[in-house]
Amino acid sequence: MSESWVRGLKCRVCGKIYPKEPNNFCPDDFGPLEVDYNYDAIAESISKEQIGRRPDNMWKFRELLPIDGIPTVGSQVGGTPLVKADRLGKALGVSELYIKNDAVNFPTLSFKDRVVSVALSKAKEFGFDTVGCASTGNLANSVAANASAAGLNSCILVPADLEPAKILGTSIFGSRLVRIEGTYDQVNRLCTQIAFRYGWAFVYINMRAYYAEGSKTLTMEVVEQLGWKAPQNFVVPMAGGSLICKVDKALRELHQIGLLDIIPTSRIHGAQASGCSPITTAVKNGTDTIRPVRKPDTIAKSLAIGDPADGFFAQQVIRNSGGWAEDASDEDIVEGIQLLAETEGIFTETAGGVTVSVARKLLDQGRINRDESLVLCITGNGLKTQDCLTDAVNQAEVIPPSLEAFESLVETKELAATV
Repeated sequence: MSESWVRGLKCRVCGKIYPKEPNNFCPDDFGPLEVDYNYDAIAESISKEQIGRRPDNMWKFRELLPIDGIPTVGSQVGGTPLVKADRLGKALGVSELYIKNDAVNFPTLSFKDRVVSVALSKAKEFGFDTVGCASTGNLANSVAANASAAGLNSCILVPADLEPAKILGTSIFGSRLVRIEGTYDQVNRLCTQIAFRYGWAFVYINMRAYYAEGSKTLTMEVVEQLGWKAPQNFVVPMAGGSLICKVDKALRELHQIGLLDIIPTSRIHGAQASGCSPITTAVKNGTDTIRPVRKPDTIAKSLAIGDPADGFFAQQVIRNSGGWAEDASDEDIVEGIQLLAETEGIFTETAGGVTVSVARKLLDQGRINRDESLVLCITGNGLKTQDCLTDAVNQAEVIPPSLEAFESLVETKELAATV
């Protein structure tokens, strides 16, 4: 792959075009920048058959990713399963349910591996040798792992109260990890200052326009896995709001280059935790104004971004698609994690518990038709957030090593019902 299909960066507010540079905002109106492609040229150079012959990873959609050459970071990222979730569908009362399971993404078990592989590949193209991020956990893991594999230096800042498994899952890769006494939004502001002070590539700051493009591949894979058709509904977890925006952009781009024959009409629904729900609150209140949550209070720390960078655009995507937004309490989140595990054998982190719980609410409210196809985006692995389940999961019985002791256990009502 030697040809780039990128025309430049485009302001999402005023539409002004900028060159391909490590830049994330328009100085005229401070609107965020996103990658703009030559769609006509892409349409002439790609087909469903070509994509089907490529290795099963996210780079099979390389024409719609902002890399000028061969990706140098994360060449095996993506290609995660789309699971036909019949048992969960029966429990929720929906006839056609799928799980897009990015909880098994390579190498750090979250969808963040998609965005990081793009951001770091682009950072190397620009000549950076040090990368970094502010993170609520999964992004820290992914930047640390992928930077290590790529031979890049990395500096990662996280809130001090992050889950221990995510702290460990970052430190193991040898990154410079700094814990900050404050919220994610405070950490992110500090990272902005660091990026400009030291000239480093911070994935969600000066590399943000490129980073966010990796999210599109989750949706593109879903469409291909469904036989080149879009589902009627998506439920997407929201933190900064970038992923849900890229679900929409992916659908539009696939149609624009001829890979989706029918104009996509998917309703895109957003999911947040009740303790940090600025986007869902705006949708419910019918306002474009995103009111920041100063002190997020939720077990879903990966979604605890009180001032979402793409919040305004996320609520527009939801409304324009005919979708809706809901939030989930801590109790709902745990129930959602358990329900997915017990029906489909998929162990998701707290963000996935939010997604499952919100899907159930939207179905019960009639926001999603039970006879329509539905895809739940599961974005992270439950091995990273086990602490929240300590009191929710039954403790295993301890018995002597004898058949008699086991038989007495089987005779109890609780075990007899499951054996």
